[in-house]
Amino acid sequence: MHAVVRRYTSPPHVLDAARPKLADLERTMRGTPGFVAYYFVETDEGIATVTITDDEAGTAASMGRAAEWVRQNLASPAELGSPEVTRGTVLIGATR
Repeated sequence: MHAVVRRYTSPPHVLDAARPKLADLERTMRGTPGFVAYYFVETDEGIATVTITDDEAGTAASMGRAAEWVRQNLASPAELGSPEVTRGTVLIGATR
């Protein structure tokens, strides 16, 4: 499996604008090739997302899907800014 973590520093109103549309974002991300999991996290600095897919091609595709969703669904996508991106191979996965 492969993971990508995207961290965005954004003002609170960006999250407020996204919140009512998160079900649509979930559907969008579930369509990612090799989809395993997706998390959208409210942080002290803004927003973080975690995408897990079967392989690196899937996480690469998820980046494009997320960017397109932002362009189509946020009134001020520039305020979200460019994310700090961390990618890597998942070595273990644990859930409850």
